[in-house]
Amino acid sequence: MNNKLLTVTVPCYNSQDYMRNCIDSLLTGGDRVEIIIINDGSTDATGRIADEYKEKHPNIVKVVHQENGGHGEGINQGVKHACGKYFKVVDSDDKVSEDFPAFLDALEKCDAAGGVALAVTNSSYAHTDGLGDRSIDYSSVLPKDRIFEWKDTKRFKIYQMLTIHSCTFKTELLKSWHDPLPRKVFYEDNLMICKCLPRVKKMYYFPHDLYRYWIGRPDQSVQETAMMKRYTHQILVTEQSFVACDLDNIEDPMLKKYLKHELFMMFGISIMCARLNNTEETDAALEKMWENCKKHNKKWGNHFRNRTPLFFICIPGKFGRFVSTFLYRCANKVVRFN
Repeated sequence: MNNKLLTVTVPCYNSQDYMRNCIDSLLTGGDRVEIIIINDGSTDATGRIADEYKEKHPNIVKVVHQENGGHGEGINQGVKHACGKYFKVVDSDDKVSEDFPAFLDALEKCDAAGGVALAVTNSSYAHTDGLGDRSIDYSSVLPKDRIFEWKDTKRFKIYQMLTIHSCTFKTELLKSWHDPLPRKVFYEDNLMICKCLPRVKKMYYFPHDLYRYWIGRPDQSVQETAMMKRYTHQILVTEQSFVACDLDNIEDPMLKKYLKHELFMMFGISIMCARLNNTEETDAALEKMWENCKKHNKKWGNHFRNRTPLFFICIPGKFGRFVSTFLYRCANKVVRFN
């Protein structure tokens, strides 16, 4: 499968009920696409379904069967086996839109013009109940129809985070990593973004909803109860992302501004996931997070700890936990992020 334009890795764990919808959407890319299905120790029919696709589409589909290592290990294996010039992750319960072939056309044009390190697309978030659908659109901050650099971008709004759903990276950039994503840790895709963006110079923006992300399944990692239970995962990923961004060594002012935005949101999510548990133990875990960040870089650790919105949701004790939980409930009613 050499000379593929795009490798798409699909990490799967017990995905038999929805993975076909995902893979079928990717097959619309034809022979320009390499699809790597990672069967992450599934106990249902996921492995068999993956092998069926490989048998039907031997020039497009690869399958990797592995012991359960989590989503991050699925990405690690995808990068390891990737042959495409560009690399994207699509989760098995999501899909790409009918704009996928047009996106590949745009990617080909970029590659013919010398290539980019990152291609950004819009993504749509749909609730399984059919209510509260929304799109993350970057047209107000990124130039259209041309290759650009960070200096050409504008200030990102609070909801305009660059996520694994919106990003397609040059495979060469990912293969240059010397430290893989952590195994059996959730939310590690945020760490992937923070590892990659400081290496990105040239970019392209495809202003269409390419990625279709579904919210509302009870077993999703972004469900409130799951995020509360795994608050230590959020904290670990945020700490490692803080280190990976290495803000003191970022020279481009617009890249630094964006990374500060990304880290601000990650700290906020970590705080909210912990404080929803409403225990002294989670408060202590947050204080340890700030201590670790300040130990790595006191200036930037204090910068984020004392930034006004984070300062208020970090007020210690029961009153502080009440305030932060109240603000979370209000925000979730408006945005419906899980």
